[in-house]
Amino acid sequence: MTRVELAGGVVVAVGSPSDDATFTLTEAPSDDRRAITVPSVSDALAELTERCQRWPQAAAVCDDVLRSIDPAGPTRAGVITESLAYSTLQSGPEFARWLVERGPAAVPTIPDPVHADRDGDRLRIRFNRPRRHNAFSTDMRAALLEALEVARLDPSVTGVVLTGNGPSFCSGGDLDEFGTFADPAAAHLARTRHSPALVLDEVTNRLGRRCRAVVHGQVLGSGLEMAAYCGWVQAHPDAVLGLPELGLGLIPGAGGTVSITRRIGRWRTAYLVLSGRTIDPPTALRWGLIDEISDFGVFGSAERD
Repeated sequence: MTRVELAGGVVVAVGSPSDDATFTLTEAPSDDRRAITVPSVSDALAELTERCQRWPQAAAVCDDVLRSIDPAGPTRAGVITESLAYSTLQSGPEFARWLVERGPAAVPTIPDPVHADRDGDRLRIRFNRPRRHNAFSTDMRAALLEALEVARLDPSVTGVVLTGNGPSFCSGGDLDEFGTFADPAAAHLARTRHSPALVLDEVTNRLGRRCRAVVHGQVLGSGLEMAAYCGWVQAHPDAVLGLPELGLGLIPGAGGTVSITRRIGRWRTAYLVLSGRTIDPPTALRWGLIDEISDFGVFGSAERD
């Protein structure tokens, strides 16, 4: 077995799956959670090396966090570990460089960023920023938490569907909003004291697969991280799933190092972050990141106009 160190302790094994490596690359089909099948190992290594050398701090912190979190342990401990690491990177040069490259930005105010309605004992929650592919913003987070509190506190709610209006479920954090928190410590407190991940986890613990995410289009970053907390994830065939945060000099920050790792293991989670690659629904289904592929059934379809 060959082992290649990319940056800051990120080690990729080639061939036989390894527990110790960040993940293993192979050209052979594999159902082992430690392994990722790629068309060309040499091409994948070259791409990964380039990315890890461009964002060495974020790559190293990602590896550290994924190795530190026990996916079977308490969700809150994992979310806090992730958030502290995320705040550290917000103070670092890689995120600062991305902010300069992005340039000035202004977050548009969009009324009613989340729609919620009750149908008997089921609660349907829809992201409602369709023109921005439901990019996740602070106002959307507050509205989502308000809707989720109904499911958390009302025992008569026996089903929850989380979906999105427009062409996508959720394209991840609103990039125009990144960097608006000047104080990373305050950002950490906001993420952990007002965390949809923790509430979704609590609701799923009560409802199981009756807490369902119905996803389509772009399912990226925080969108994928939150969906993975649900007890059942139903994906449209057009869904594109991924974790693009490394390109900002960051790691997942909406609880994904816990929720996604629980579903697919730390190795494939690390690959999604470090490679920046997206996967299609058949791959996500094989990995266990989603539970079903369909054009949406009776239990909650997405509004796509």
